[in-house]
Amino acid sequence: AAMASPAVSPDSSSHEALSSVNSAPACSPTSDSENLSPDELELLAKLEEQNRLLEADSKSMRSMNGSRRNSGSSLVSSSSASSNLSHLEEDTWILWGRIVNEWDEWRKKKEKLLKELIRKGIPHHFRAIVWQLLCSATDMPVKNQYSELLKMSSPCEKLIRRDIARTYPEHEFFKGQDSLGQEVLFNVMKAYSLVDREVGYCQGSAFIVGLLLMQMPEEEAFCVFVRLMQEYRLRELFKPSMAELGLCIYQFEYMLQEQLPELNIHFRSQSFLTSMYASSWFLTLFLTTFPLPVATRVFDIFMYEGLEIVFRVGMALLQFNQAELIQLDMEGMSQYFQKVIPHQFDSCPDKLILRAFQVKYNPKKMKRLEKEYAAIKNKEMEEQIEIKRLRTENRLLKQRIETLEKESAALADRLIQVASKIAILLFFHFFNPFLPPFASQPACVCLIWGRFTLFY
Repeated sequence: AAMASPAVSPDSSSHEALSSVNSAPACSPTSDSENLSPDELELLAKLEEQNRLLEADSKSMRSMNGSRRNSGSSLVSSSSASSNLSHLEEDTWILWGRIVNEWDEWRKKKEKLLKELIRKGIPHHFRAIVWQLLCSATDMPVKNQYSELLKMSSPCEKLIRRDIARTYPEHEFFKGQDSLGQEVLFNVMKAYSLVDREVGYCQGSAFIVGLLLMQMPEEEAFCVFVRLMQEYRLRELFKPSMAELGLCIYQFEYMLQEQLPELNIHFRSQSFLTSMYASSWFLTLFLTTFPLPVATRVFDIFMYEGLEIVFRVGMALLQFNQAELIQLDMEGMSQYFQKVIPHQFDSCPDKLILRAFQVKYNPKKMKRLEKEYAAIKNKEMEEQIEIKRLRTENRLLKQRIETLEKESAALADRLIQVASKIAILLFFHFFNPFLPPFASQPACVCLIWGRFTLFY
């Protein structure tokens, strides 16, 4: 079978890290294995054994040195690395090379076996092409627009420049303000902000793009990211309203309440909100939670199965750590999530993956929760509209009352003036015969009238 050009990470340290991603220690197979044929199970067992030996023979992986020739070139392994490949590594290459070259057949006829292989980790030198195939990003028209997009200016450029230095700051490829990694990361984020102006740039998305750039050139990474945003619910997550993140948190809280009620009660008693620890899980797909070898394993599965794996891994983490978390207060739990949980599965990511697929996940129930959440949000929106309408009416009524009060005061003044005039006229009418002659003179009348009006 023809072989695909392997893609490797930009620095030798990441070779060692990512090579361990492919290792599959002798953990139990996932639940779908029982549906495979004997030949497929034999192939899967053989791959597990190869991966185990590959981990033991990691020296050959450390000798692989890749460099990015230019922005449009692929990451390729050196000839010395190819010459040092062991027989077992060659078998793995042959298997995945066959999968890539017969992709349509594997997706249609060998889907269960492909799913099992992906759950056990895609070999790092095949990740670039397999990820592109999984999300159908190999022949996207938007790729032809990429060079033109880079010539344009984006209103998000300052934000992107500010954040890229915080993206994988310890990774060799992204170290330094003038590093190639930061430059291509800026390019991809800027290009996307121009093709999707509603979303523009959102913090967190750079970690996903950064991982893609560790595997493939920037044009391909751009196409894969566009597809992920369009087809994997990420665009809804990164919209300014972040409505989809609210939905994910709502669904996750339901799973927590149903499957870990004691932990849920403890979280509530400590005012430890789900969004405080789970938001980054959904927004960065655990890339800011786990070291790259573990996070990339989760990302492999995400590329094939979507956001479901985030719910599964999140619940698995809480199941593993329930006993410890219940003993901690809010501050203690925050520290535990930041310092303890990230490194629990460095030596055996398969343990986490296995537990994740033992988590109860009901797609129909999740769909029902989605409708329920939408109804709640619609009701809240209607209430907000009604409140806004009532506030507007209240403001108009206050203005009307103020106007009426002013008119009432003016009318009262007018009535007083009229009453005064009538009183003077009546006075002269009834008492005129008894007044001295000068009192009936106009000047005297005017004087009396003026004093009355001044008094009133």
